[in-house]
Parts: sequence; structure tokens; C-alpha cells
Amino acid sequence: MAKKKTPTNIIAQNRKARHEYTLEQFFEAGLVLQGWEVKSLRAGKANIAESYIIVKNNEVWLLGALITPLNTASTHISPEAQRTRKLLLNRKEIDLLRGAIERKGYTIVPTQLLWKHGRAKIDIAIAKGKKLFDKRQTVKERDWQRDKARVLKGN
Repeated sequence: MAKKKTPTNIIAQNRKARHEYTLEQFFEAGLVLQGWEVKSLRAGKANIAESYIIVKNNEVWLLGALITPLNTASTHISPEAQRTRKLLLNRKEIDLLRGAIERKGYTIVPTQLLWKHGRAKIDIAIAKGKKLFDKRQTVKERDWQRDKARVLKGN
């Protein structure tokens, strides 16, 4: 089984988000990073699978994202791998996110970390948690589409 190639601009993906949540609306946000974090991202040493996003004091924050420091990081700082990072969004987008999470059952999840025009960006989504039967239904639909494609390809 061949492994899918991902475009070189994607640093990390949160595949669990599509399974756990119904993703409704997507946004692209900038990240406030330190120099060693940019170097680590260029080396692909990031993980956003266990991260989440909060809105606090009209600012959006990324918590739990792991950016592993390189061994060659600067010696005059002590890198913190899971520090809280600020996200850069417009006021309209922040107000929209705040309104969404105040509604029952909605949350904000990061979906992927990527490079865009030489800058690190993070795609986030307004999401609603799936129930167990929703997850099963999604798996059934995916299996059905795969089987249908096999049958059509065979003919």
C-alpha cells in the first residue's frame, strides 16, 4: 500500500479532528512564534493532534501544540515545547469565533499547520462534537464510497 504524498507546504495535520468533530467553518490564522520555533517547523517537528484553541480577552490562543526544539537551538534561551501561542485573526473573525463557542456544543479545533508565502499559518475550524453513531455513520459512508469506486473501476 503506497503512502499518500502530502504537499510540502503542510507541516502537521490533525486527522483526529475530522473523526471526532463535524467541521463547519474554516479560518486561516497567523501564529506568533519565536525564532527557534520557526526553525523547528521548517524541520517538520510539530504536532497539533492534542491541541485546542480558546478565546480569552478578545484574543485567540493555541494551547497544547507541540513544537519540539532542535538540538541546535540557541543557547541563551530555554525553549518551551508546549507553550501557549497567540493566533493572529481579524476582529470580525474573533467575534465570529467567540459567538460560535458561546453556543452549545461548539468548539474551535486546529486542523492543519502549514506554510503560506513563507509564513507559518494554522487552519482552524468551528466544530461540533460527533456522537458515537455519527462516527459509525461516517465510517460506513467512507467504506461504501470506497467499495463503489472499486466496482466502477473494475468495469
